[in-house]
Amino acid sequence: MPTRPFDFRNREGRRLSGSLEMPEGVQRGWALFAHCFTCGKKNLAAVRIARTLASAGIGVLRFDFTGLGESEGDFADSSFSMNVGDLVSAAHAMQAAGMPPDILIGHSLGGAAILAAKGDIASARAVATIAAPFDVAHLLHLLDPEGLARLETQAQSLVQVVGRPLTVGKKFVDDLRGLDQGVRIAALRRPLLLLHSPRDQTVDIENATHIFLAARHPKSFVSLDEADHLLSSRNDAEHAAKLIAAWASRYLPESSPEPAHADAVAEETRLGKFQLTLRAGGALWLADEPEPAGGLGSGPTPYNLLASALAACTTMTLRHHADSKGWAVTRIRTAVNHRKDRQHSPADVFSCQISIEGSLDDMQRGQLLEVAQRCPVHRTLELGAWFESVTLEPST
Repeated sequence: MPTRPFDFRNREGRRLSGSLEMPEGVQRGWALFAHCFTCGKKNLAAVRIARTLASAGIGVLRFDFTGLGESEGDFADSSFSMNVGDLVSAAHAMQAAGMPPDILIGHSLGGAAILAAKGDIASARAVATIAAPFDVAHLLHLLDPEGLARLETQAQSLVQVVGRPLTVGKKFVDDLRGLDQGVRIAALRRPLLLLHSPRDQTVDIENATHIFLAARHPKSFVSLDEADHLLSSRNDAEHAAKLIAAWASRYLPESSPEPAHADAVAEETRLGKFQLTLRAGGALWLADEPEPAGGLGSGPTPYNLLASALAACTTMTLRHHADSKGWAVTRIRTAVNHRKDRQHSPADVFSCQISIEGSLDDMQRGQLLEVAQRCPVHRTLELGAWFESVTLEPST
């Protein structure tokens, strides 16, 4: 699925820049993701985790905190408490857009911010953290000592953050020192999943132990084994996302029950006006209308699907016939177009263009052309059909 921009305003009225990963297949729920300290929404771990979750049907919003990336504001004027407020504003914006976050996910300091923000995000059913610090003041050891000392007397100072120059405000440092994260964790009262690597040299594994002990049940811990703090390996980031998706599945809203013995099911995703999730033959995909018609352009239209059925049936029928004759056919392709001709009845007109690769003579090609016009879907469209029933289930 494509990534969509999703900007919103924080409590101070600043525009924060977000990216929304749309869920693939059956929509299972929504997640709000908080990136690591100074990382931003384009951080590789954030992108990989969000897209892996989206592939599992969980849409994800990731955004730049105030003063970072493409968001408005000055990072030097920000604080941990402001980051927490940004998360609450993001959750409210998602709620207003009809996709309230079911899962809160935070990486590193973003994990600490998620734990702090949960109390103000009523829709959240579960919380997951990755390499999160227990004591947020733990972050101060990442700042160079000289720059940190200057902040004792200056409103802001240029400091080295893990070898990278960054202007940090005294307000940010004082805020970190004054927070009691243990109290917030104890009051979480939501299922909690902790992911942490025993080899993490930035936020050591003892932080996960302290968070786990402070939290109430239900709580779970999973070791990320060889991963580094930033999940710089694609495999580690995707592994973390798959763990979160599997763990969170029991806390997500229940999907609609499958109708018995249905050949195909179409259900609204509630994203856009026309987008549908289709289930048929054990597969999942989307149907939609193009943007000029009021849709999102995220999938084939109903008439695209009808043309696809004819193209598929024609190609399969030709393959079956060629194989039964032992003919040297290497590849078959069928292109189908559909249009309306109001001057004729019936008004629906289909045209097929068939390409067959292989060593065939004129007789064989002629026979395959005749077979193509006798495929089951071709005959159904040509002869017509009737409806046994169209029923409406009782309201629930």
